[in-house]
Amino acid sequence: MAGCVAAGAVVLTTALASTSLASATTAGTPGSTTPERTSKQPVEARGFYDARSGQSTAARAISARTAARTADRAATRAFARALPGKAVLDIDGTTGTVRMLSRLDGSLTGKSKNPAKKVALKFVKQNHDALGLTTNDLKTFKLKREYVDIAGIHHLYWIQRIGGHNVFGNGLTAAVTKDGKLLTVGGSPVSKAHLPAPANPEIASSTAAIADARTRLGATDERAGSSDHAEQVLFVTARGTYLAWATTVMSVADPATQVVDAASGRLLYRNPLGDDASGEAIGQVFRNYPGSKRGGNVISVNFTRNGWLPRGAGALKGNNSHTYSDVNDDDKANPSEEVHPGPGGRVNDPLKRFMVKNMSFCKDLPCSWNPDKPFSWKVNRAQNAAQVFFFVNNWHDHLLAKPIGFTEAAGNFETVNSSGKGKGHDAVETQTMDGADTAGGLPDSDHVDNANMNTPPDGTSPRMQMYLQHLPGTTYSDFDEPFPANNTGDEANTVYHEYTHGLSNRLVVDVNGNSTLGPVQAGAMGEAWSDWYANDYLVGQGLESDKKGVADMDIYAYDGLGGALVRTQGMDCTPASPPEACPQSSLSTTGHKGGYTYADYGKVIGFNEVHADGEIWGQTLWSLRDKLGSRVSLSLVTRGLELTAGNPSYLDARNAILVADQAVYKGKYHKKIWNVFAKRGMGFFAGSLGGSDGTPAASSSRPPTSGQRGLLTGRVTELGTGQPVAGVPVTLAFQGEGIANPTAVTAADGTYSIGPVPAGTYNKLVVNGAGFDPIRTSVQVGASTTTRDFAVRRDWAATSGGAKVVGFNGPDLTVFACGPEQALDTSQATGWGSTTGNKRGKPTNQFVPKFLTVDLGHKVNITQFAVDPTATCGDAGSASTGKFQIETSADGVSWTLAYSGEFTEADRAKLVPLTPTSGVNGVQFVKFTILGNQVPDFGVNCPNGPYDGCRFTDLTELEVYGTLAP
Repeated sequence: MAGCVAAGAVVLTTALASTSLASATTAGTPGSTTPERTSKQPVEARGFYDARSGQSTAARAISARTAARTADRAATRAFARALPGKAVLDIDGTTGTVRMLSRLDGSLTGKSKNPAKKVALKFVKQNHDALGLTTNDLKTFKLKREYVDIAGIHHLYWIQRIGGHNVFGNGLTAAVTKDGKLLTVGGSPVSKAHLPAPANPEIASSTAAIADARTRLGATDERAGSSDHAEQVLFVTARGTYLAWATTVMSVADPATQVVDAASGRLLYRNPLGDDASGEAIGQVFRNYPGSKRGGNVISVNFTRNGWLPRGAGALKGNNSHTYSDVNDDDKANPSEEVHPGPGGRVNDPLKRFMVKNMSFCKDLPCSWNPDKPFSWKVNRAQNAAQVFFFVNNWHDHLLAKPIGFTEAAGNFETVNSSGKGKGHDAVETQTMDGADTAGGLPDSDHVDNANMNTPPDGTSPRMQMYLQHLPGTTYSDFDEPFPANNTGDEANTVYHEYTHGLSNRLVVDVNGNSTLGPVQAGAMGEAWSDWYANDYLVGQGLESDKKGVADMDIYAYDGLGGALVRTQGMDCTPASPPEACPQSSLSTTGHKGGYTYADYGKVIGFNEVHADGEIWGQTLWSLRDKLGSRVSLSLVTRGLELTAGNPSYLDARNAILVADQAVYKGKYHKKIWNVFAKRGMGFFAGSLGGSDGTPAASSSRPPTSGQRGLLTGRVTELGTGQPVAGVPVTLAFQGEGIANPTAVTAADGTYSIGPVPAGTYNKLVVNGAGFDPIRTSVQVGASTTTRDFAVRRDWAATSGGAKVVGFNGPDLTVFACGPEQALDTSQATGWGSTTGNKRGKPTNQFVPKFLTVDLGHKVNITQFAVDPTATCGDAGSASTGKFQIETSADGVSWTLAYSGEFTEADRAKLVPLTPTSGVNGVQFVKFTILGNQVPDFGVNCPNGPYDGCRFTDLTELEVYGTLAP
């Protein structure tokens, strides 16, 4: 399914989480024909799928129960009681093993002269039962990688090998200081896994696996590229172990890492790597962007003496980058696309300024092509390639140097690793003016206003793509095409932002080296890290302004309408900043003025979106920089990237920074770090149920000093009947101390008991039973025992409670986590995605209704329906359900119309209660039909209009309430 960003919205996409820098401006008003600029779900979520986890109520309940079982082991309870100081044990809900164990005020062990490997394995062996492992599991660990960062910390990664096959993604990780103190243990290793029973494979060879992967990714031929590879692996889920093929394919337009079941060919995992941002050689370049008051004048830079380009080079191809203009977007350096240094090795083509009619921007800052004249981009092709080559190499050197230290061992991007560490052979493939000649000498709509970087694991070259801006045939205005006729590669902030996605995706990895930055909180931090590193450098070099105590930063100023087009506020805004300096988006639902806190997650532009939510993390890191200075904060943030858990939440990353402070500075900045995070809502009692939690809870509390602890107890019953409900997980979202997210599962009489936990106010207590609507509330736990009872409401349409989809039309997108069952999972994070056309999805100007039929599994007297009509699966708002009808049946044959109506934009992002008008008694089957979506005037604007709803139609959730029929 597609996410829609306006023609004109910059999409700087990158990395395994397919990160991008997209517009934060509003969509067109209902009835208008302006392109949509935002989507209900982030564009980055498109195509991401992991069978090991899910956001449905059933998946969350299974995860909570699995973690609770390990936490309730006698060995784990004793281990948790004996943990020193502010230690945090996070248990993975899929594997029931340690996701991350760390100590926020010290180390897990004392000094040791033993090798780092021995220190870590000794600890794991001594505490294996408490960590969810068996002695046999220890035999599966094989050390794959060990590197030492610039602070002397050893980072170790053990894969698991079972039956001659490596386990995908899971394993053991550890970090040990240079003096032998254990800092962290994690990795979510699998326990008691074994080879599945032999079966006739659907995919029997690596060649077939790559061909299958390329087909899934839209390739029209089955020929593998030189960077494509496949490996047979074990893929372990809560439901069992699969013999599978893991592939990384770079030879397609949208590279991805995928895992498919060898026996059935079923997709198990997909993580997009990117989607839609004879003498010495001397280049003439800008340090910032053309026309900038700081760094906007041309300077000469010796590419050869800087070690970037060999003497006598015939193209812009050095150890760190091969830069060429991929104007036909075939991802190959054709001879005419190379840029050749001229006489004396000089690459000194000056920027030739264009004046474009009715484009006021060109009067103030240089435009670099004319969107109304085919091939006009050729004038500055060589100039732009040299400019991007400079930016990429300059940034390589900056990230390599102290205090960042993105070294060869850590996985940086070089053809030859002179240290002999790391894998090499992965200089950045840098493509400028990507797709400039895809529409008769002009770029088409898929090749403007974009920049991206696709980052595979170490040893395979990432691909950076820079694009022209401004779609031909559009006007320069906020409601049509707000980006001027320039080039994303001419702006330092854009290139540095993209390259930094490579840094974060090479440092936050699993044991196999695959990035673990998911599409929710981790993806938002990915955007923020990229902004933060880039602006730290630009401000530090005097290329951008940041006056002390004044919110004056203006980032992405070369994007026409300025930084507000792609970010709602400056990075230096604080919660106390005046609204005139830090205005919020018109879509904001934060309810306050000034800068952002963790309480604003999902509210910066009214819904979850990685760029908007990332502003919270970016501003927090800037506050950290203000308090600690650039060099200390760079050191802590980078070491934190290396020390954090996989797919981290903001609180995981906060904890990693605290651990880094212990490792590098012996806890010198501990109090200041807590103060910064507390002021931004990430204090001691803040809580998040992992990195995929789109509704975390904020807290401004500092770590308590009293040491008081208490129990939380209660009883869970069913609303309406008062009967006890067994097997329901009750979870406190909390990562400040002890076992993370402590959970109890209700007993046969519905009772539960959590703790003891630190006394204080917790703003996220979740009751999450299969087949019941989840409950979220806050709770204040006292120093003794606090009692909270709950009554849960049964959703008879929930698949987690036994309901089943027995019929639907349109394509089955289950493998993309967008099948009809996703509309029945009591979660508004997922939904059913379909098309507006026939089963093959071919759109026309006639909407083809889509239905799903659910068997409730019981005869029910219905009292109410609840529907969230919102677009999902990465589609923009116009794909939301519009006109609809709901029918009921006792036998699945004879149907009664129970309700009909039409949803509008005002109904999005919430469950809308609907009281049936008939057909309510003895119902076992419910049919929901989408009769139309929210595209204004579908018959006129489709199939070729600027709306996702011309092609797709979606439903986020359908719920059915009532009582059992007698």
